[in-house]
Amino acid sequence: MDKVWDLKVHVDGRHTLLLHQSVMCAFSGRLRAMATRETKAKSGGGAEAASMCVDLAGFPGGGEGFDLVAQFCYSNGRLPPLRPSDLPLVHCAAAFLEMTEEVRAGNLLAQAEAFVDVGLCYWSWADVLAAVKSCEALGADVSGLRAKLLSALFSRIAEGAETSNSSSSSSPDTAGGSSGRPSSAKTPESVKRSCLGGGGREWWFDDMASLSPPTVEQAMQLLGCYGVDNKNLTLTRFLLHYLPRAAALRKVDDSGSLVGLADTAVHGVAHSGGGAAFSCRGLFWVLRIVSAVGLSKECRRKMEALVGQMLDQATLDDLLVSGDGSGVYDVGLVTRLVRVFVSSVGEEEAGCSSEKMRKVGRLMDKYLAEISPDHGLRVSRFLAVAESLPDSARDCYDGVYRAVDIYLESHAELTIEECATLCRCLNYKKLTLEACKDLTRNRRIPTGVSVQALSLQL
Repeated sequence: MDKVWDLKVHVDGRHTLLLHQSVMCAFSGRLRAMATRETKAKSGGGAEAASMCVDLAGFPGGGEGFDLVAQFCYSNGRLPPLRPSDLPLVHCAAAFLEMTEEVRAGNLLAQAEAFVDVGLCYWSWADVLAAVKSCEALGADVSGLRAKLLSALFSRIAEGAETSNSSSSSSPDTAGGSSGRPSSAKTPESVKRSCLGGGGREWWFDDMASLSPPTVEQAMQLLGCYGVDNKNLTLTRFLLHYLPRAAALRKVDDSGSLVGLADTAVHGVAHSGGGAAFSCRGLFWVLRIVSAVGLSKECRRKMEALVGQMLDQATLDDLLVSGDGSGVYDVGLVTRLVRVFVSSVGEEEAGCSSEKMRKVGRLMDKYLAEISPDHGLRVSRFLAVAESLPDSARDCYDGVYRAVDIYLESHAELTIEECATLCRCLNYKKLTLEACKDLTRNRRIPTGVSVQALSLQL
């Protein structure tokens, strides 16, 4: 072009481009409006309109994005060679510069949207995934582009599931669109049905786990499986696969999305019947995952209810959940789980020595012995665990006595009154003779307690 440049564009204060107003303003409504205002201002002052300097802060993709726009304008409205991952950048840049059909027919925004609509039928799984990640990098969902791309991803998942029904495996290579054939559109309902398989880990878990929490949140919403609406076991297992990785890489802005996804996972576990799809250890695993991310109070209660009802199937390792700083272990959690269990077995069964109740009693004795050396464990917390079960849950209190002895040995600073209070959890009538003799000889046990225990043995 012979004419000397008359448009200087500064992009994000780091890139400068020397261009021509006639070329750029022919496609950009935003630049055209700026040029019109500039011309009127200079004409009003009696000066001849000359070059214009524009500062574009926060331009999508920075200098790279504007360079793609310039290529389009200088090629008289022809799209430059693009990869699928370039499309979100071009789309956002076109929207930013108002390159719409009102400005010029066949403008960049319309061509970008058409490129997506046609390309989605042929792009591979990797292409669509790359485009979604490009949307994330731009932090925008202009004209629902990210939603459209996510729908395409789940269509590939549905097609992969259909393929696996007639072949030995499914993978991104067998999902629709990778072999040059069109990928048929799938509705959210058809995608959900395709995800209702055995509930195991799927080929797409790792790829989808690389997406940001807001993107995954939007994906669950698009499928109608967000929050209480999540009734899909495979999507629930995906969230449980996803949350630990997302929590490790969390950003401040992701906290709300992560809590929403954790709640969604809990609703999915609850809908599956809890123990019907997960073992007791599996439910503890779920509880650890969602607790690390953060939960609403409602979903925490729901999750603890599922775990507590199966407490008779738990092991000591299951109960050793790390504390929040006030102690080595989360004793409050275990106390709440025991209360849930006692409530679930019913008053009649809780009042008698059922096998389930005795199993939990033996488990609590082991747990008490494990947590007793913790210097951060208060007497009240110890008693809360020891007294959370009815007396009928223990045929013998020797295990509780051993835990009390360990606690007293590890907390030598206790007063006599505190030691006596601690011994309140013992049923002296249910101590074996050997344990009772040891108690009366134990210098850490207050004299009054020893006398009372001995008198009840006689």
